[in-house]
Amino acid sequence: MKRKSFLYLIIFTGIFVIFVLCLFANVAKPNLPDTGTETATGIEAETDAGAETEVATGTGIGVDTDIEVDTGSESMESLETTGTIEPLVPGDIISNAVLEAKGIDNLFYSTEISPEIQNRIAGVSYQENDTIALSELRYIRVLYYGFDGETHIGELIVNQKIEADILEIMKELYENQYPIEKMVLIDEYGADDEDSMADNNTSAFNYRSINGSTKLSKHSLGLAIDINPRYNPCVRTKDGELSVEPANGNAYTDRTQEFPYKINENDLCYRLFTAHGFTWGGSWNSLKDYQHFEKDI
Repeated sequence: MKRKSFLYLIIFTGIFVIFVLCLFANVAKPNLPDTGTETATGIEAETDAGAETEVATGTGIGVDTDIEVDTGSESMESLETTGTIEPLVPGDIISNAVLEAKGIDNLFYSTEISPEIQNRIAGVSYQENDTIALSELRYIRVLYYGFDGETHIGELIVNQKIEADILEIMKELYENQYPIEKMVLIDEYGADDEDSMADNNTSAFNYRSINGSTKLSKHSLGLAIDINPRYNPCVRTKDGELSVEPANGNAYTDRTQEFPYKINENDLCYRLFTAHGFTWGGSWNSLKDYQHFEKDI
């Protein structure tokens, strides 16, 4: 009986010792964060299920740049905090701060005709035809130096065969602060050439025939561009009378006079386009199209 009682005492003592050791180990264990959560440098993050996310501020264009950062998902090294950047609207003024943030080179680019652009031009400047396919055209975004001395976003549609030429020329014009008043797709004027020219809008592609002819214009192929058309009108004699396009460009038909925004053979615009293999309409004999540059491909 005594032996049996002694055995029970040893077993109970052993169980008690094990319990005490386990309790001590639990108390001494360090309070470590959840190993599945990384804490980003410079951001205070709670590791429990109720942790709130921190707000980081980035640089965007015309948008609210506060964005929520889930500090439990990735480290700051791979986290972009630039915010959502909305598409730049053609004609908008771009500040120097935005130019520095985006980089000038990144604001001169071309893309294929997207569904969005196709919706803008279908049935307007682009008509279904057997001459030029949408796949042969490119949408171009550039910067231009406005009459107001500010930097603006411009847009054009041109043939893919001259997209590199146009991007290079427009970049040089901008870097030299060559003034251009407006540059939006002619679709903003219902593809009406006279309305676009009268508003001094610089444009390129427009599927149309040459005025007074059934022959397609080089604009129909995206191989021509008109620069500051009001100050550089198309002048011809029609039925014995002087025809000026646009009509409000009549004051600028006498090219011997000095006035701003005039394109002539000493003008930077002329020199750049002709250096890239374009023909200037101002050098034609049958008519004088001072705004017009085109390229034979």
